[in-house]
Amino acid sequence: MKKWYCLGIVALVFNLHTFAQKATTDYVSLSGKITEKNSDSLLVFKGRTKIKRINVNKDGSFADTLRVKEGYYGIFDGREQGFFYFKNGYNLKITFDTKQWDETMDFKGEGEIPNKYLFRKALYSEKATGDKSIFKLGNDEFMKKIDEIVAGYQQILKETKGLDTSFIALEEKDFEEFKKSSVARYNRTTGMKKHQDEILPKGMASPKFFNFENYNGGTTSLDDLKGKFVYIDLWATWCGPCKKEIPFLKVLEKEFHDQNISFVSISVDRVKDHDKWKKMVADLQLTGIQLFANGDTTFETAYEVAGIPRFILLDPKGNIVDPNAPRPSDEGLKKSLKELLNAI
Repeated sequence: MKKWYCLGIVALVFNLHTFAQKATTDYVSLSGKITEKNSDSLLVFKGRTKIKRINVNKDGSFADTLRVKEGYYGIFDGREQGFFYFKNGYNLKITFDTKQWDETMDFKGEGEIPNKYLFRKALYSEKATGDKSIFKLGNDEFMKKIDEIVAGYQQILKETKGLDTSFIALEEKDFEEFKKSSVARYNRTTGMKKHQDEILPKGMASPKFFNFENYNGGTTSLDDLKGKFVYIDLWATWCGPCKKEIPFLKVLEKEFHDQNISFVSISVDRVKDHDKWKKMVADLQLTGIQLFANGDTTFETAYEVAGIPRFILLDPKGNIVDPNAPRPSDEGLKKSLKELLNAI
């Protein structure tokens, strides 16, 4: 009798232990500390869906749990965002400095291997895809460059030990999607460039804008900027890709500040978001000439703007140099501007 009693107790303890294990593996535990935090919370999202908002304490520490479907998730800290891989059962401690998000991101605990890999991949991707001038290459040169980038991704994946086969399969699929989307973008860019070269050729007098509100007071028209090269940024406060270009634009404006070029940012926000525009200019300490279109889409329409951010480069006479100029993050832009300015 005692024997069966003891066996029953052992089975009960085993079942309770198994239940406890299951109870602790149906969610992700996230904790960590942020240096120089940008906000009082972290927003976890998947695609366009908000999953959860995690509170960040005054000292930058945070801790919370998530129930997830295994896959990629984003975290936004109010200014920057990164992408992570979550799976129920992960117990991750995350630390990073907002001044160098990707470079300082570190992980400890269950789930650290795929996430360390993702941020190593992100650092490589930022460097490998930074030069957007590749979209101006001939087809063969472009395809060779894309294959080189994909080979770099594959090498990082190969060098990372301890990854699940399911994660590896997802990454390999992501490489295929990167190549497919890059080729599609190249085809669109090539077709768009051909069309724009026809309707907005280099040397043609640029379409104009008139009396746009200047953040520093008064109004500004395109003709007011003659005598200098003009690099125009069409953006909006709601545009994520636009905001990602801002740090690069500020660096560019600072480097060329005393030279013969004006950096002009035109907000194409809705009229009702005028105050939001003014607040963002102040909060982000935006430099250059900050203008508000106030609902006037004439300039956008003339340049057939289908999406933002959009960058336009004009010469000192107000003629078109490039109707679809490289972004500030494009490593080739700085070189092109120096060549133009030195040629005067």
